[in-house]
Amino acid sequence: MSQKTALITGITGQDGSYLAEVLLEKGYKVHGIVRRSSSFNRGRIEHLFDDIRIRSDNIVLHYGDLGDTNSLFRVVKESQPDEVYNLAAQSHVDISFSMPEYTGDITALGVTRLLEVLRTSESHAKFYQASSSELFGKVVETPQNEETPFYPRSPYGCAKAYAYYLTKNYREAYDMYAVNGILFNHESPRRGKNFVTRKISASLANIYGGKQDCLYLGNMDAKRDWGYAKEFVEGMWAIMQHDTPDDYVLATGKTATVREFLELCLGVANIAFEKEGEGTDEKYIDTATGKTIVAIDTEYYRPAEVDLLIGDASKAKNELGWEAKTTLAELAEMMMKADYEEAGLSL
Repeated sequence: MSQKTALITGITGQDGSYLAEVLLEKGYKVHGIVRRSSSFNRGRIEHLFDDIRIRSDNIVLHYGDLGDTNSLFRVVKESQPDEVYNLAAQSHVDISFSMPEYTGDITALGVTRLLEVLRTSESHAKFYQASSSELFGKVVETPQNEETPFYPRSPYGCAKAYAYYLTKNYREAYDMYAVNGILFNHESPRRGKNFVTRKISASLANIYGGKQDCLYLGNMDAKRDWGYAKEFVEGMWAIMQHDTPDDYVLATGKTATVREFLELCLGVANIAFEKEGEGTDEKYIDTATGKTIVAIDTEYYRPAEVDLLIGDASKAKNELGWEAKTTLAELAEMMMKADYEEAGLSL
């Protein structure tokens, strides 16, 4: 059997780096698109070039951007992929309120550009679109599955809705193998530090490493379905191997508040605490020092909040054999240990 080739947009991100690892382990040749930047942003994939088990010609990076159609044409022509995983996006929900036009251009229209490149170049590559549980937004039923109506509550969610429907449209209009993975929140030590789970684990490490005074959070009552990113990218691959193209929810089926995740992290670090105040006055105080270590800042509240997300991944389990295994407690421990180690601390 000839070697399969995959093209990953967003390869330098959390999901892209894990997916590259998984595909290389499966014997793929992996091409990745990276944006030109004056600062080097390849920390999550640098180890792949240093791993002596990986032939250097099995992973290739190309400069390109979802905002630049010509670069997409060039990369597809050079890589000749069998599978394309579109993981690139302006993916931060809160930032999408500040940059709605850019979010729409990259997260929505970027998918149009890439699908059109594949269609007009007559590529036979399978196409995976990274959809999001933010599509469900103000949920109309619980739990959410592939049949649940969308109600996005942010420019990011709206852009992802466009991309979802466009992917489905290209599948039906042009008989393309184009699929959506509707992934609920998935975290890891590689998560960006401006996402709430990693913000919590990294900030606690910084506080006890003497680099930060206090962790400020927004809505602590928001509930999310949190899983482990590496397991979720294995689900992406499984979706792309199915005989017929279809859309799937990937989720743990469990939900927890931001507060619950915070307290799991505090427990991992053996930080004894007391709580004071309610609502925007809520504080966490280290009982050993009397110092306030967590407080609320209303700047982190969203203009339109998503209160509850919990996914039903039974279709993925029944048809693909995929299910999430890592618990939220295990995830909190994994992330806290990694961030304490990065800060030069031990647990």
